[in-house]
Amino acid sequence: MFRIGCHISSAGGYLAMAKRAEALGANTFAFFTRNPRGGSAKPIEETDIAVFHAECARAGIDRLVAHAPYTLNPCAAKANVAEFARMAFSDDLQRMEHTPGQFYNFHPGSHVGQGIDAGIEKIAALLNEVLFPDMTTTVLLETMAGKGTEVGRSFEELACIIEGVAAKCPELSDKLGVCLDTCHVSDAGYDIIHDLDGVLDEFDRVVGIDRLHAVHINDSKNPCGAHKDRHECIGKGYLGSEEFGGGMQVMQNIVSNGRLRALPFILETPNELAGYAAEIKLLRSLQQ
Repeated sequence: MFRIGCHISSAGGYLAMAKRAEALGANTFAFFTRNPRGGSAKPIEETDIAVFHAECARAGIDRLVAHAPYTLNPCAAKANVAEFARMAFSDDLQRMEHTPGQFYNFHPGSHVGQGIDAGIEKIAALLNEVLFPDMTTTVLLETMAGKGTEVGRSFEELACIIEGVAAKCPELSDKLGVCLDTCHVSDAGYDIIHDLDGVLDEFDRVVGIDRLHAVHINDSKNPCGAHKDRHECIGKGYLGSEEFGGGMQVMQNIVSNGRLRALPFILETPNELAGYAAEIKLLRSLQQ
């Protein structure tokens, strides 16, 4: 089954999200656990969760890829920012147990001048603090474009974070995986246009392909290695447009690749709802 969806507004609760996703032709979706710019999360209503699960079962939605707020920086230098990351991360993982067996995606963060090694150490330390043995959620580190002092611009950096967790709490490392963002990974310098299989081989060697659990499928406004992180609509950027050296064959290769095709694909393109519906339909038509 090809799972394709996009970010859905959480306004109105869980049942409302499922209905919005279904209306777009999606059978998976992403949502922010709280305001993407931070703040507190709305209380979860048990009745809403119950009808949500029933609706998902009816609609064939079996994968959710929740997203941490953008302001969550696990390797922050400022104490108040680091404390928000700890609080929000811990609270979100408890909330995720209302939708057991799903994914929680986060940006590893920015070390803001502390250095990559310090950043990786802080991220691993926070994960060791907030993960817990009986949790059902898999936490996904997102591949990053490498702008500024971002951590996660290379597969090696992601592997070091996972290894940092495993070194202290081996049983917790099983709770970790990766979400591959096509815009980010291209902007980071991985040539998924001409050598997708080679990139996936490298990921397997460094991280392990069994840790790859989701894909953010986005076109990019910038060429490979630009380290910019500017998403574009499918077919209008450097990945999907022949004008920029890519093409729709690139998108077809991504959604049809044997190591990716069973994963949930989440669109994060600069679109309105009608645009997402069109992209979902387009990508469905491309998968072979």
